[in-house]
Amino acid sequence: MAKKKEGLGWIEWLRGWMYVIYEMLFQRIMASHLQNPLELPPLTDFTCVVTGSTSGIGKEIARQLAEAGAHVVMAVRNPKAAHELINQWSASWHGLPLNIEVMELDLLSLDSVVSFANAWNARPGPLHVLINNAGIFSIGEPQKFSKDGYEAHMQVNHLAPALLSVLLLPSLIKGSPSRIINVNSVMHYVGFVDTEDMNAVNGKRKYSSLLGYTSSKLAQVMFSSVLHKRLPVEAGVNVVCASPGIVHTNVARDLPRIVQVGYHLIPYFFSPQEGSRSALFSATDPQIPEYCELLKADEWPVCAFISQDCRPTNPSEEAHSVETSLEVWGEDIGDDRPSFRCCGETH
Repeated sequence: MAKKKEGLGWIEWLRGWMYVIYEMLFQRIMASHLQNPLELPPLTDFTCVVTGSTSGIGKEIARQLAEAGAHVVMAVRNPKAAHELINQWSASWHGLPLNIEVMELDLLSLDSVVSFANAWNARPGPLHVLINNAGIFSIGEPQKFSKDGYEAHMQVNHLAPALLSVLLLPSLIKGSPSRIINVNSVMHYVGFVDTEDMNAVNGKRKYSSLLGYTSSKLAQVMFSSVLHKRLPVEAGVNVVCASPGIVHTNVARDLPRIVQVGYHLIPYFFSPQEGSRSALFSATDPQIPEYCELLKADEWPVCAFISQDCRPTNPSEEAHSVETSLEVWGEDIGDDRPSFRCCGETH
């Protein structure tokens, strides 16, 4: 019996970091053909749920979709902040009234995810796009756990969005052709998922916020790939991961002030508006379904992955691991249970 892989080899690790550094240095050149903001088509009769839409990339995604005519649902932990943003946007907008509503959603609570999905699915209307944008990267912070008992990065960046995606499938099927867009990260290239220790508590790997973040983002790609494969063609739901590039957001808020200043002075980083383009492209471009179906026809496809320059690209080599992807989903090869696993528990 082959020994189970316990981490990235040093060549894989080095190759991953080279990819991350290359993107940081050259992302502006690679994306120089894109408009900023990205030009969107008219989005009438288009309903979209955007998680984490009160700051950073999510705020830009929600605003631009609404200004293009979409019905936008801001799924957020802080409804008051969302309503304040809507008032600001409406005051400065000179077109038709923005069609935005706010619903509470806390990804650190699986009960909140279930409540949100139940409330939404009780509506008769369809859902055309779910954008799982909300995420955390607690740089330098000690290990934290949700009240559900999961490592915080793994729950917010992978488990909760995965649960939300599965629970909202009835509404997404009503909205067919529809899409699930998972805002991912180039950092998944240096990630490794240990399906026997997704909470990183058994001591085999020393926990760091970087380990928590990169493994959660890789788990998201793996889960997305299996969900993409398992959804029948007639469901009309496509699953896409999108990398925003390396973006100036509030992830540095917990760092010392001088480090924050340096972070925001780095010229190679994207603004949130620039970082929103890949998700907006993935949500609206008419060729995305065709690309997804091409991948679905392969023997083992990964999900569609859109890079920060709005072009199809491949996720990491580790993301192509069939065995690990199915373990992240929560099953053995050949088992057709519609369930998924995180940290040893099946949902």
